[in-house]
Amino acid sequence: MADSQTPPFAAVTADGAQAAGPGLLLVVSAPSGAGKTSLVRALLDVEPSLQLSVSYTTRPPREGEADGIHYHFIDAATFEHMAEAGEFVEYARVFGNAYGTAAATLRERLDAGADLLLEIDWQGARQVRARFPEAVGVFIAPPSLAALETRLRGRGKDADDVIAARMAQARDELSHYDEYDYLVVNDDFTAALDELRAIVTAERLRERRQARRHAAALAAMLAGD
Repeated sequence: MADSQTPPFAAVTADGAQAAGPGLLLVVSAPSGAGKTSLVRALLDVEPSLQLSVSYTTRPPREGEADGIHYHFIDAATFEHMAEAGEFVEYARVFGNAYGTAAATLRERLDAGADLLLEIDWQGARQVRARFPEAVGVFIAPPSLAALETRLRGRGKDADDVIAARMAQARDELSHYDEYDYLVVNDDFTAALDELRAIVTAERLRERRQARRHAAALAAMLAGD
């Protein structure tokens, strides 16, 4: 029987080495135009140990996007085959395009101790939490609908009917903010980025992660060494 004082997460590998333990899974969602993509890119720049989980999508690459880095770009038939085979932990169809996350790859990387960021919509986030209850959800909201519409129009890429559809979708997405662990209002970009970094730091300092990360040192101290 294990010593009752042994840290509960003091896992070791078969050769006696300390196990890496489960990594942090950060799930980030937001309405289109709320600034999620820009914030995520900035967060990854300042938190290099946080890695983007690359999803699959049927939409064509946008300017500057590369296959295998931003998304795995596949055709609709391949996507449907993967979905029917149960390979996705989550998938959803948004504005005529499909997006999905491969379950096996996600679990393998987390079990190896990687900290991952998953950028998906509320439907996908709900599916991920059902399979990965340890996931930490962050919802990014605009300061107002007026500000959101201004940002969408400022892109200069979408026609009025597309913007109207995105605004209607945004109102629906905003209604799900309370399904997340954290809410970040992107009124000031720098402040929002600081808040995201604070969330990452706080989650990394949770007892269950720290106990596993420092299992050997904790065990030694409790043993009086």
